[in-house]
Amino acid sequence: MTMIEKFSQLNKENKAILATNFYNFETLKGVLLAAKQTKSSIILQLTQSSIDYMGLEIAVNMARTALKYYQVEGWLHLDHGASVQLAKRCLDAGFDSVMYDGSELPLSENIKNTRQVVEYAEHYNANVEAELGYIPKLGQNTNKKGYTEVNDAIKFVKETGINSLAVAIGTVHGFYKGTPKLNFERLKEIKKAVKIPLVLHGGSGIPDADLKMAVANGINKINVATEIKNIFTKTIKQELNKSDEIDLRKTFPPSIDAITNLISKKILTINN
Repeated sequence: MTMIEKFSQLNKENKAILATNFYNFETLKGVLLAAKQTKSSIILQLTQSSIDYMGLEIAVNMARTALKYYQVEGWLHLDHGASVQLAKRCLDAGFDSVMYDGSELPLSENIKNTRQVVEYAEHYNANVEAELGYIPKLGQNTNKKGYTEVNDAIKFVKETGINSLAVAIGTVHGFYKGTPKLNFERLKEIKKAVKIPLVLHGGSGIPDADLKMAVANGINKINVATEIKNIFTKTIKQELNKSDEIDLRKTFPPSIDAITNLISKKILTINN
């Protein structure tokens, strides 16, 4: 099943899939063990920085091999691709889905660039995600509001031909300073207007009840990244403080287990 087909199924059934970033073998293993234990599909995501860190070919091969080894149905997705060229490079490398993020550009330029990615992706029958509105990235102003405008979404979807759209309804990337307040009314309006699969970025730290509400009102993909990095690093620190053990084969497994528990809970939350 292609990513486009999976999204179509989720959209029709009003369900969502979890999309998790991975940064090394340990984070990848933790995520896939969670998917296997819950008998769920998963989307594995790579950002530009993760690709630079691991190397594109190594990261792709590692993801593909791990999916096969753990017998998990999954897809590989470029998260927040900042350029058309990066999106094309990832598609050539075998990604099932790419995101071109031109959300900080003027709408006309975002449309133009996204359309280029869509046209290129058609050769691979790959999914293309884009973003509209203001979803603060790490270091950006989290107090600024910039919800996705319904009319902009209609125009954008029509003129680009994208398969899925990341919407700004009050989430942020990274940790929340307080309890996030999501604009579910705007979400419902966008879903009714564009009808394509919608994506929720900034899934780390959102209360379970809000995640369920987001799915009920049209979200088909929920991204989680920050919580994975956080629990992995914190658990390693705790393990290192317990003893003078230097064997990473002994100090890393608790962090893998912590990620598996975290992602299992997330999957069960959005599926129940």
